[in-house]
Amino acid sequence: MVSTKTPPDITGPQDGLSISVAGDTYRILISGKQTGGEFATIDMLIPPGGGPGPHAHPNFHETFYVMDGEVEVRSEVGVYTADKGSYIHIPKGGIVHCFKNKTDKVAHILCTVVPAGLEAFFVEIGRPVEPGTFLAPPPMDEEAMKKILPIVEKYGQKLFPPDYLG
Repeated sequence: MVSTKTPPDITGPQDGLSISVAGDTYRILISGKQTGGEFATIDMLIPPGGGPGPHAHPNFHETFYVMDGEVEVRSEVGVYTADKGSYIHIPKGGIVHCFKNKTDKVAHILCTVVPAGLEAFFVEIGRPVEPGTFLAPPPMDEEAMKKILPIVEKYGQKLFPPDYLG
């Protein structure tokens, strides 16, 4: 008898595409291509001083589970220090938020987005790297912003100035 059920997707500890995005290293554990667009999960390593700047995405939920280390999470409604074991949910709707590793140790975060799509954005703007490898963040000068803004908009993202959340 042949099963018509979909088999499990399994990603080993070194499997999945690893990419450098703004100085952080993200490993795609499961993509929207694998889940029919329902969700994606990304393993994030955030070096000291790392983390994305203020941004918003009104069309998907984003969750973070801090597996190791800590990050400071900022949003339009406040600031929260998320340490190991913390879980953060950024709901649909477009609240401006960001996080930053303000410690001297790498933070390890598991991110899930529903529906998928953020991982495709990361693949388009990032650079492939070996797992656990960090590249210096590229400069965000006027020319770089002109290149990235159409890609940001293509994926339903909005970027804000670095000091937007104080």
